[in-house]
Amino acid sequence: MSASRIQSQRIRDHLAAQQDEMVALLTALARAESPSHEPHTQDDVFQLLGVAMRDRGFRIRKTKGSKTGGNLLAVPESRGKRTPIQLMLGHCDTVWPVGTTQSMPVEQRDGKLFGPGVYDMKAGLVQAVFAVGALRDLGVSVPVAPVLFVNSDEEIGSPESTPHIKRLSQIADRAFVMEPSLGPTGQLKTARKGVGRFTVRVVGKAAHAGLDPGKGVSAILELSHVVQALFALNDPERGITVNVGTIDGGMRPNVVAPEAKADADVRVLTQEDARRIEAAIHGLKPSIPGTELHIEGHIGRPPLERTPRNQRLWNAAQELADDMGIELQEGTAGGGSDGNTTSLATATLDGLGAVGDGAHAVHEHVIIEHMPERAALLAGMLALPMMRTESPEQQGIATESTT
Repeated sequence: MSASRIQSQRIRDHLAAQQDEMVALLTALARAESPSHEPHTQDDVFQLLGVAMRDRGFRIRKTKGSKTGGNLLAVPESRGKRTPIQLMLGHCDTVWPVGTTQSMPVEQRDGKLFGPGVYDMKAGLVQAVFAVGALRDLGVSVPVAPVLFVNSDEEIGSPESTPHIKRLSQIADRAFVMEPSLGPTGQLKTARKGVGRFTVRVVGKAAHAGLDPGKGVSAILELSHVVQALFALNDPERGITVNVGTIDGGMRPNVVAPEAKADADVRVLTQEDARRIEAAIHGLKPSIPGTELHIEGHIGRPPLERTPRNQRLWNAAQELADDMGIELQEGTAGGGSDGNTTSLATATLDGLGAVGDGAHAVHEHVIIEHMPERAALLAGMLALPMMRTESPEQQGIATESTT
């Protein structure tokens, strides 16, 4: 048996013995309910994660958010300034309001742990904690310092944390996104669609619908043309979806509508299509004389594409999985994550978190027996040599505790 396979098996066996401890930490994190729109609720989660990472030899820095719960950065105590880093990325916010655990209790059933946020994505955070712990316990050499960044606004588009993620990804040798795997088969996410939001507001002219209909210009009628034009941009073969999800407009039935608007969700697989669809939407022109179109929006999350460097990271994961006896496949996710952002700057592999099902659904759960093996896979990836042939200048990262 090769040395790499022996090391991989040691890591997997070590983490298998810690399965109960992993479940205990995940249970505590899930019971610390942390919806995105209630910033103060993130404190308990950050406290639990901070203690766990300090116990494994990391310095913790907590930054406050303006409208969010802020972020947590964990850096090895042994890391020197300007030494290379690799990024582990996750979020602690959930879509579930406080009190959800009353109707969705955090509990074990049939080898699964159920509860709000366990799959998306607190189990991924637990796996990251135990992965770095295993490397330390076993004395495994890590050529590139692992850094954990946890934000609290991913479920609402990462408005405050994105600048931090961009900065870290620009100096990172690679990024591992601890979002859940692609369903119960455990596929890693080697591609994600880019996501955009657009609003088209139509301005017409009001008039009495019975007395002077000819003096009005219907914004609703114009909006009907806009909606059809938006839906015409769909191209399933290219992975392009454009969905008008809400419309609004008009004053009352007997008034020609002076205003109307539509909100659209856009998903694309490539940067090329992102630019093309964005330009097409902003290039829409009114069909009815006397109406005006006011268009806002953009592709906020760029696509995570199967770039050569991303594929090299995926190939490395496959090799490690073979050494560990783990069956591993890749897939494409229709939703975006912060991995879409890191992929622009560094090699990125997403979906390294929990195996389970039910993200944002009442049956949300993780399959417990897969948690140690996924943590082992991450640990093995963290032990890989540096990937960049020419490393960018490594910037210092402040790690003083502010909690």
